[in-house]
Amino acid sequence: MRKLIAAALALLFASAAWADAVPDDERVPIDLRRTTLVVKDIERSLAFYRDALGMVPIYDNLILTPRDAAGIDEAERALRLVMLRANDDYIGVVGLLQYYKPAKERVDLAGTSFMEGTAVLLFNVGDLEGAFARARQVEDVVVLSEPSPVSYPSYDGTGVINVIVSTLQDPDGFTIELNQLQEELH
Repeated sequence: MRKLIAAALALLFASAAWADAVPDDERVPIDLRRTTLVVKDIERSLAFYRDALGMVPIYDNLILTPRDAAGIDEAERALRLVMLRANDDYIGVVGLLQYYKPAKERVDLAGTSFMEGTAVLLFNVGDLEGAFARARQVEDVVVLSEPSPVSYPSYDGTGVINVIVSTLQDPDGFTIELNQLQEELH
């Protein structure tokens, strides 16, 4: 069932790799800027998103309340926010947020992939074999499905879209699809 759902989601997002910017006359007044993931250990999450997947940090700050607090110990609230980009620094950014103070209670996401109320982050990668190998080596990553080829009907219905699909859970249990698009065949 998970593979079927993963395949359907991959099809839904497959065209993004070939997508051009939306023409000005078709634009809508909203952009999805960032998805922020609340994580337990930001360094471990950076090992996954930055080091294994190759995302680039564009923002990394310790945020204290009050703003003039001398450090975490003096702050009422302390968190670190890191934002990473793939190929656009305005849309599609992934934020990693770790609360230092007050500490947040951990929610176990194990086994929640592709369930109502959960999210799936889909990444198209140019070298799935390498990215998947690096990602699976990060501590606490769970492999849900190894890379395997899947074919979907093309958007115009005259051909197929070939995708190599893989799924895993990142160190905090968020579901990740790492996919490599093959050329569209007509």
